[in-house]
Amino acid sequence: MNDRTFDRPVFVRKGEFMVEEIECLADAFEFLQEWPNNRRGPIFDTAFRACQRAYDGQVPISVAREAFAGFARSAKILEDVSAAMPWMTAQKTGRGGVTA
Repeated sequence: MNDRTFDRPVFVRKGEFMVEEIECLADAFEFLQEWPNNRRGPIFDTAFRACQRAYDGQVPISVAREAFAGFARSAKILEDVSAAMPWMTAQKTGRGGVTA
């Protein structure tokens, strides 16, 4: 793990069925730069500045991660991957009658 990698990734929804893993400052910068201009605001600006300051060594990388996660939460794209998806836990039975 390098000094610009988050201690744990942030998962964000991209589109209806895609989840992207943001695991370092480079990933966060790329995601933020692709964010539509018309959807940017003060929380976006705060996250972007926090990433810049972490990149420059002015704040810990954890500050950038939390700012990015806060941005994702406010944009309603933050994914909680600690909770199992319904299709992962649904009970299935096959022809043999054995729970899969």
